[in-house]
Amino acid sequence: MNFNYRTAIPFLSVLCFLIMKVDGIAFAQIESVPDSSTVQSHVPDSVTVNNIFLVGNEKTRQRIILRELDLSKGTTYAWEEFVVLIAADQKKVYNLQLFNTVELTPLFTAEDQVELLLTVKERWYILPSVIFTLADRNFSEWWINQNRDFSRVNYGLKLDHNNVGGRNEKFRMIGQLGFTQALDLQYTKPYIDNKQRHGLGARFTYFTNKTIAVRSGDNRQFFYTNEEEDILRRTINSTLTYTYRGSYYNFHYVTLGYQDTRIHEDVLSQNPAYFPDSKTQIQYFAASYNYRHDKRDNVAYATEGQLLNIGISQYGILASDDIRHTEISVLANKYMRLGNKFHIVSGVSASSFLDKRQPYTLVRGIGYNPDFIRGYEINVIEGQRLVVHKNSLRYELLNLAFDISDYMPIEEFAVFPFRAYLSANFDHGYVNDRNRLPENMRLTNKYLYGYGLGLDIVSLYDLVFRFEYSINNQGTGNFFINVKSPL
Repeated sequence: MNFNYRTAIPFLSVLCFLIMKVDGIAFAQIESVPDSSTVQSHVPDSVTVNNIFLVGNEKTRQRIILRELDLSKGTTYAWEEFVVLIAADQKKVYNLQLFNTVELTPLFTAEDQVELLLTVKERWYILPSVIFTLADRNFSEWWINQNRDFSRVNYGLKLDHNNVGGRNEKFRMIGQLGFTQALDLQYTKPYIDNKQRHGLGARFTYFTNKTIAVRSGDNRQFFYTNEEEDILRRTINSTLTYTYRGSYYNFHYVTLGYQDTRIHEDVLSQNPAYFPDSKTQIQYFAASYNYRHDKRDNVAYATEGQLLNIGISQYGILASDDIRHTEISVLANKYMRLGNKFHIVSGVSASSFLDKRQPYTLVRGIGYNPDFIRGYEINVIEGQRLVVHKNSLRYELLNLAFDISDYMPIEEFAVFPFRAYLSANFDHGYVNDRNRLPENMRLTNKYLYGYGLGLDIVSLYDLVFRFEYSINNQGTGNFFINVKSPL
C-alpha cells in the first residue's frame, strides 16, 4: 500500500515506546504518562487522529484489520484514553493470529494532531503438515497407562489455510489413519456482512475406531479391541455455526448439528450401558449457545486480561432423536500482572448435566478437556457435575527472539521467538457422580487437589509446551508433558 504523509515533528517527550519481542510480536508498550502537573505545557489535553495507514498487509484485507481498532480516523481522544487505546488496539490486531509482528506507532504532525502507522508482518498462511500424534488424552496417559504403545498413534496429512482470500477465513482438511481413522473438513468465515458482525462456520467429520474406551474402572479408562480387530465405532458428525460479534471482546455462537454413532455389538458385552437401552446406534440433532467474553493480551498464552465462556447444549431436539440431555457449562479465567516478570493466572470451570446418566460418548469429568487437575493427568474422574479451580504463579525466565534469516529462506519463519516461564501451580476440584458407581468411588464425590512446579515454553506461531512435576492429594507424584496453556 503506497501513501504519503506529512513529515512528523519529534514525538512528545512524555511519550516513549519500548519495543519488546513477545512471541514474535513487537509490542509497542507505552510508558506511564508523567504527572501532568510537572509537564503541563508539553502534554495535550486531547489528540485528534487524522489518518490511519497500514503497511505490510500484502494478503490480509484492510477492513479485517481496521475492524479490530477502537481508534478511528477523524476522532478526538483525551490524552489518557489515547494512550490506553494504542496498547489495546495493538494487542487486538495481534490476536487475529494472522501476523508475526504488530506495531502501532503514532506520528505527531502537531502537538494535538496525530497520524497512526500500523505495521504488520504476515504469517505463512498455508500450512501443510504431517500428522503424527498420540490418540490418548495426554502424553502422560500414553506413557504411564498405555505403556508407550506405538499402535496408539494417529498419522496422516493435514492442510490448514488460515487466511483464505485475505479475509481471515479458516479452512482445514485432515485425512488420518492409525488408531483413529478420520476425515475432517472445517471452514469458518468470520464475517458475511459489510458491518463485520455476523459469521458462519461449517464442519463435517467421519471417523472409525478399532479400539475404544468402553468404560472406566479405578478412575482410569478401559480400552477394548475384539479378537477379529473389527471396527467398533463409526461416527458421522456435521455442524453449522452462526457467530455474532457486536463488540470487540464479546462473541455469541449458535450451533446446530447432527450426529450418528454406531457401535459393534461386542462393545455392549463390555459395557451394556454404553448406549441407552443397549442400542448399537444413536442418532440425534443437537443445538448449543455460547457467550464468550475474551479480553486476553495473547489468546495462546495470556499474561493479562480475562476470559469468560457460558454455554448451554441440548443433545436431542426432535421427538425422533434417540437421546435427550441438557448440559450447562461455565469457564472464567483471570490473568493479572505482578510487575514486569511475574503474573498470576486463576480460572474456574464448571459443568453439569441435568439428568443422572448419559451415553458413554457424552461422559464428562476431570481428565477430559478442558477440565483437569494437575497431578491427576493419568486419571479420569467421571460424573454429571464438576467444578475445577486452576491457579499458576509464573515468572518470565527468558524472552528472546532469534534472527535465523541467514538459514531460513522463508521470511515468515525468519524470526524464531522463545519465551520460557517458571510456574508454581495449585489446582483443586470436585466431581459429583450421582450414580455413585462403586468401581470409581476412590476419587468421585471427593475433594481433590494437586500442586507442583513447571516450565512453560512459548515459541514459533504460538506453540506452547509444558513440562511439569505435580503431586496429588493421594500422595502420587509424576512428571507430565503437555501442550497448550492450561488456562
